Amino acid sequence: MHSRYALVLVPALCGAALAGVAYLGIHTGVDGTLGALLAFVGACAVAAGALVALLVPIRAGLLAALDGLLAVGALLTALAAWFLMQDLFLAAMVVTLGMLVVVRVVPTTPKARLTRLGLLAALVAGSLLALPAPDHPARAEQPAWRSFHGDLASRKFADVESFTPEAMSRLERAWEYRTGDVSDGSGELPATVWSATPIYANETLYLGTPLYRIIALDPATGTEIWSYDTRSTLEALTQPALKNRGVAYWESGGQGPCEKRVYIGTMDATLHAVDADTGTPCADFADGGVLNVNQWNDVNDEFPFSLLQPPTVVGDILLLGWAGKDWEYSVAPPGNLLAVDARTGALLWETAFIPEAMIERTGTANIWTAMSVDPELGLAYAPVSSPSPNYWGGDRTDPIPLATSVTAIDLETGAVAWTFQHVRHDIWDYDTPSAPTLVDIDRNGETIPALVQATKQGFLFVLDRRTGEPVFPVEDRAVPASDAQGEVAVETQPFPTAPAPLSDALDLPEVWWLADAMSLGQCSREREQYRYDGLFTPPSEQGTLMYPGTAGATNWGGVAVDPRTDVLYVNSMRVVQLIKLIPREEYERIGGESGAEEGYYPQEGSPYGFLLTDWSNWAGIPCWEPPFGTFSAIDLRTGERLWEVPFGMGQYWGFYGLRDWGTPTLGGPVVTAGGVVFIGASMDARVRALDAATGEELWSDRVHAPAVSIPAVFTHDGVDWVVFAVGGNPILKDQVADQVVAYRLGE
Repeated sequence: MHSRYALVLVPALCGAALAGVAYLGIHTGVDGTLGALLAFVGACAVAAGALVALLVPIRAGLLAALDGLLAVGALLTALAAWFLMQDLFLAAMVVTLGMLVVVRVVPTTPKARLTRLGLLAALVAGSLLALPAPDHPARAEQPAWRSFHGDLASRKFADVESFTPEAMSRLERAWEYRTGDVSDGSGELPATVWSATPIYANETLYLGTPLYRIIALDPATGTEIWSYDTRSTLEALTQPALKNRGVAYWESGGQGPCEKRVYIGTMDATLHAVDADTGTPCADFADGGVLNVNQWNDVNDEFPFSLLQPPTVVGDILLLGWAGKDWEYSVAPPGNLLAVDARTGALLWETAFIPEAMIERTGTANIWTAMSVDPELGLAYAPVSSPSPNYWGGDRTDPIPLATSVTAIDLETGAVAWTFQHVRHDIWDYDTPSAPTLVDIDRNGETIPALVQATKQGFLFVLDRRTGEPVFPVEDRAVPASDAQGEVAVETQPFPTAPAPLSDALDLPEVWWLADAMSLGQCSREREQYRYDGLFTPPSEQGTLMYPGTAGATNWGGVAVDPRTDVLYVNSMRVVQLIKLIPREEYERIGGESGAEEGYYPQEGSPYGFLLTDWSNWAGIPCWEPPFGTFSAIDLRTGERLWEVPFGMGQYWGFYGLRDWGTPTLGGPVVTAGGVVFIGASMDARVRALDAATGEELWSDRVHAPAVSIPAVFTHDGVDWVVFAVGGNPILKDQVADQVVAYRLGE
């Protein structure tokens, strides 16, 4: 019996227990993953080996061999703990490894036993001291955060000076709140996807939930003030999950009931208006506080007008876009923008985006994301999506000039003032994903009222928002032809000359050697097998590598702009997807399941269904080289990229990737006057503060799921706050939550 192995057994058992907690616990960041399970098995094996050495008489030669195996096991398990980002587990395995060295090197004497105990204590203390120190509370001058992107210009800029790079060491979690409205899809409810921007107005924090409730919170404490339940149909009518991106706020300037209102839409096409102080329905709005928006869905009504994005509020007008059921039908409801009275719900005007002559052959070109408004010009700016079917356009080859565009609309009449179509004859579902950002740019001695439209294809189009004319030149360039049955792809597409495309979108990333080696050359073979002829390579029966993928280089989170410097900040992703058109007869035979924007989709009424997947090897590792996501700063006065850094950490089987690899992102940033950018968005379920001057990570905190929302930054009672809604999205990973987290600076 070798009693000194008790020094190895104790930390190994602690490691096994901590690994078990990581795997079986809730919101550990790796719960239920294969990586955590393997690490748990590894820690148990090390503990079992130490127990054998402790209790069983073993000859010296065999004992030395066992020590070697234990050392290798402890080292590999420590590495697993490091890639799982489980600090206490890592510390336990480091101590285990250290004590293995001690029992081999230090002789067996009474004095040596004391030495071992001292070394054990030192290793434990050192490992714990090496763990990240806790943070500490906050102050500021941003009086409101009233809309999805903070303001009608969609700048996502907070005039808060206390949040500086130097102060981030004092940023701490002040409170958190759990809505209870969450589902992973394993029970009766569909899964939830929650991307709500918290709204700060009326000295209150308002949130919409994916079960279509409104919750009002005290901003200082997170205490619930009131809640309102729409009692909506909790079915995935148009989306694969129950989705919500928040609420909208309106006030008349008067006093009395419902002079301040909060609005929430539902997937089954109702818009609810409640009193902002009490949560009581506003009886004078539509039918007792509930507007049936589907009453205007009277053409090709294959699905309801799902109100997942909150209305855009300008004066006494609510601008309503809607979401549909993507990739299912060739002929679908034609996209339109509805303007309704904020008090009564009466329809004021409607703008259509599909030519009337084409309505029998296509549909959508809707507005599913947020909009921007310039009240002085009297214009709303609508990011219009692509027409249906999304990946084959043989029945809609005539021009649809308003589709896949940014379009300016007169607020009084709904008339189109101008349009800029950034994808012609869209057969890639490169719909306009985010509200354009309005900014006045100082350029060549002139101040230009501009807008910046971020696109899925990685372009940033900078336009004069009065006329739609480009601020930087835009070139027409030849693009690949289609070989699909009946398809006629356009010969040219618009390319901005500046700023440079995000995510190096003009070139397919190289094959990643690691994924290729793991798959014995699978990635290299597929690179040769599938079609790729540059950006805008059409979908094909052969299979096309699509880059950027359907989620885009950017998505609905959009960009942030500091209006003092005209510097733009944006997170972008580098994801390659494989799309394969499947002839109808074959599709009907093999078409399978879909979800999280992957799998089989029918495009009913067209010659093709299709299969869409990420381009990965057999183990699910991306075939293209990292980084998978970046964060950039761009000078809008010159179009120059100031810096670009990998952003976030990916996660595969629970193991976290290297920082240089980055991560795909969903969500958007907020930049502050103090020089700090706040953002969630990453796969690794962390919220972060970045240095606006360099992109360096200043601070981070782990939350319960990817925070695929735009944070709210505001000042309440003289204190500056940043608040995240944490909900998750299966496009990044299968992890959902119902967490609201608020941070402030310590004293």
